[in-house]
Amino acid sequence: MKRALLEELQCARIAKIPVALVTELDVGAQALVYTDHLVASELTFDLSRLAEIRSLLRTARSGLLNDSSLFVRSYVPAYRLLIIGAVHIAQALATLARECDYRVTVIDPRRAFATEQRFHNAELCPEWPDEAMARLAPDAQTAVVTLAHDPKIDDPALMAALDSQAFYIGALGSRRTHEKRCERLAQQGFGEFLGRINAPIGLNLGGRSHAEIAVAILAQIIQARYNE
Repeated sequence: MKRALLEELQCARIAKIPVALVTELDVGAQALVYTDHLVASELTFDLSRLAEIRSLLRTARSGLLNDSSLFVRSYVPAYRLLIIGAVHIAQALATLARECDYRVTVIDPRRAFATEQRFHNAELCPEWPDEAMARLAPDAQTAVVTLAHDPKIDDPALMAALDSQAFYIGALGSRRTHEKRCERLAQQGFGEFLGRINAPIGLNLGGRSHAEIAVAILAQIIQARYNE
């Protein structure tokens, strides 16, 4: 690998930017492909090839492209799930998300709820959401879910999420609850971004139990991730 290409790849990985290293196996020529542009390329691709490469990159897969000698190695930072509110649904959601290889963080200033006994498979942040979200800095590999059902906890997290590139934002609550929530957020200057919030949260699978609601939420997150 040429030095310039290696340095570019290292910079992308340090910055946690998804990137694909494409190698032409017959001659060894290489290129870096991002989700929105191509750099340091010794190769040329038509639009259909670029689409194939980016499809692998978006789904964090590596392998040979169909009918070619091009090998794609995808470098994708771990996807994260930030759960606000250490409630029963959050317990089930954290377990399911870990099985799908998400790095899970549960944020709740109520230390009686955010305990290792209840969330042994997640990082715990017993902080107020505005502080936690500023430290965790949601990016394009991050999903944010608010479940506390308390505006003092949920709203600051939603504002931080709307001010980020988080690929998914969801909020628990009825349509009426969401209407009131939107009124509050609009007053804080987020009116034009409220369409990013999935509410009522989750796919409509008809489930009622905590675990079933968690399945519906994770299904919607997965849908958003792969249909971006």
